[in-house]
Amino acid sequence: MRIAVSGTHGVGKSTLIDEFLRRHPEFVHEPEPYTVMVEDLGEEFCAEPSVEDFRRQLEFNIERLSQHAPGENVIYERCPVDFLAYIHALDRKSAEALLERVSEAMRHLDLILYLPFDGTSEEFPKLQRAVDRRLRSIFREDEFGIMSSTNAIIVEAEGSTDHRLPTLEKLMNIKHAAG
Repeated sequence: MRIAVSGTHGVGKSTLIDEFLRRHPEFVHEPEPYTVMVEDLGEEFCAEPSVEDFRRQLEFNIERLSQHAPGENVIYERCPVDFLAYIHALDRKSAEALLERVSEAMRHLDLILYLPFDGTSEEFPKLQRAVDRRLRSIFREDEFGIMSSTNAIIVEAEGSTDHRLPTLEKLMNIKHAAG
């Protein structure tokens, strides 16, 4: 089962995934592209968020998605829609040029757990709110038609990690039972 945890920065994706992996060690973890690219590959990014930096992370994420076959147990920290939302917040035309690529990549996922933003952030708060608005539109209203091109189950999970983890596990059971 290929699962992605989606949301803007600072919503608890890493915390949820850490707890999930403690209970489900059979899953491979695909960390946030930014983290892998900086810490493991020595890449550098601009101090201010940029379209090019998010495009690089999107391509990295898509490459990682394609490395795991259907049926593999893997959990991704972010999905292509996340990066599309960041790019859209910075430059709509750049985002529109990526719609087909993102739509194709989303077909590699079975489950998507969207963590909506529900507070404030000290790091790029305007960007955070803009990205969350775009994610809401994509996941709730299928803006751009991306979600209708995937067979993934998409669920929104609010609250603390203690509330989100059972939501994720229930979602896994539903998807597993559906085959």
